[in-house]
Amino acid sequence: MNTEKGSSVRQKQVFYVFALIFLICAIAITAVYSVSIGQVSIPFQQSMQIVLHTITNGHLGSLDQVESDSYTNIIMQVRMPRVVFALLIGMGLSLCGVVMQAIVQNPLADPYILGISSGGSLGATFAILVGFGSGTVLSQFGVAFGAFAGAMATSILVLVLSSIGGKVTSIKLVLSGVVIGALCSSLSSLVIFFANDAEGIKSVTFWTMGSLASSSWSKVPIMAIIVLAGCFLFLFQHRVLNTMLLGDESAITLGINLSVFRKLYMIIAALITGTMVAYSGMIGFVGLIIPHICRGLFGSDHKRLMPASLLLGGLFLMWADVLSRVLVENVELPIGILTSVIGSPLFIYMIVKKGYNFGG
Repeated sequence: MNTEKGSSVRQKQVFYVFALIFLICAIAITAVYSVSIGQVSIPFQQSMQIVLHTITNGHLGSLDQVESDSYTNIIMQVRMPRVVFALLIGMGLSLCGVVMQAIVQNPLADPYILGISSGGSLGATFAILVGFGSGTVLSQFGVAFGAFAGAMATSILVLVLSSIGGKVTSIKLVLSGVVIGALCSSLSSLVIFFANDAEGIKSVTFWTMGSLASSSWSKVPIMAIIVLAGCFLFLFQHRVLNTMLLGDESAITLGINLSVFRKLYMIIAALITGTMVAYSGMIGFVGLIIPHICRGLFGSDHKRLMPASLLLGGLFLMWADVLSRVLVENVELPIGILTSVIGSPLFIYMIVKKGYNFGG
């Protein structure tokens, strides 16, 4: 029995390692393919040569067979920032989905469950339709600042509300998030109702659907620092996250104060989510469906779940971005629509076919 059990464990470990290697290779191939398509179609082989030549400072890849000098600028200055954005946001959404599901012990939790999306939407709606005033410092930051400020303010308000009357619990967090989220949604609707700006209302609608069109190299450093720092931190928090799934009573016996960790993790997840919402709008279902897929493949242990979710989330959003640009000719679909269209059937399939058990 012990021999069979040991063999099964080794097989799972081998499968897990090969799966991670496959995901990394798939991300690299998808990145090259993604920069090859667009209004100017660039052959895959030439795109690969350009990317290799640029990132290795000329040590790998040759530009001798590249048909046009403009291809390099198109790939590295226009399309590559978008690819990097898709990868980072996909990783960030999946990361926050895993963390939020552990914090509130709810399989339906996602990065937006605590009202973060509603707060970001309120901030963006205010910035677009009302503004901060043309002469103020805040006006220079525009929609991104409004969305980030709204998301963070909402998160702090939820945290304060859930702390009233005792320690923070998963139930109080969810209920506080629902209440504050509903309030922010109502205020957003009120601003839209009284706004006399058809173009602004259209911008608000497009923003709430999610888009990577505003990505640029100037925005990548902030996104990369926040998302990658969050990934690095949570990769070493798998024991606490596993304990959260067991509940408060089990944590007490282990000497872990989950109330403190819930507050800390929520603040970090809110910072990551607020940054992503500020730059890309609301992109749904990534943080919900990716952790569930990875649990079905690799189990509920966050030591394995976290790396797999990060890679699969990045790959998923990269392909969603590709589809948003190629499904309708000369039209870019909002990426949030595609993630919902793809994610909903996958989630239904898992419920019907897998007999999924959260945390099991």
